[in-house]
Amino acid sequence: MGLTNQNILLASLLGSKIAKKLPRFEAVQNEMSKHVLPPIPFLPLQKEVKIDPVENYDWDADYKVMPTQIPENQQFFPVKLKKITGNQWYLLPYEPMITISGKNNIVKRDVAKKKNLIGSIKERWSQNDYEITITGALYGAIETGSIEECYPKEQFKKLHEFVTDPQGIAIDCYPLKLLGIQHIVVEEFTFPFTKGENVQAYEIKAFSDDSYELLIKRESKDV
Repeated sequence: MGLTNQNILLASLLGSKIAKKLPRFEAVQNEMSKHVLPPIPFLPLQKEVKIDPVENYDWDADYKVMPTQIPENQQFFPVKLKKITGNQWYLLPYEPMITISGKNNIVKRDVAKKKNLIGSIKERWSQNDYEITITGALYGAIETGSIEECYPKEQFKKLHEFVTDPQGIAIDCYPLKLLGIQHIVVEEFTFPFTKGENVQAYEIKAFSDDSYELLIKRESKDV
């Protein structure tokens, strides 16, 4: 059996049984150390990977995450706020999530009843305020950088002015409009820690508010 590259390859693949049949086994081992085996494709198909060269790439655009404002016509349920004494509406930059909860005030009285009657007597009831929770986030124009560059400070300051207004807020949102809610009073608000240098989350908890006009009629008496 001749010592060829093919025999050496078969010996290395099939094991020592073939190698033992070769003459001068030690010489074969020394000869094998001098040869580099050709690559063997283990899969029948190999897909060539192509990498296209990058030309004129704007690396600065990679840090631009999103615009600071989404237009109102691109939001499904846009939320707008306005001060009671103001005339200009403020559109929340990104469509927030709104949760509405209602409750009825019921006056109940326990009285003695027949054996087959259970429960209490409901004398009267009235509707309580709606509880409204607005959850959203504010975004800066770029993802990372200094505080002045990436943190949405102007939006933060604007929203803080509304939630701390003692006279209440006028609100414009389609689901609230269906319930007849046009004004809210903020009870609690939070700006929690948010992952991301350009992101600031917020949560507003408020109650619906109606305008009441209390008139006191004074009767004049002739003395």
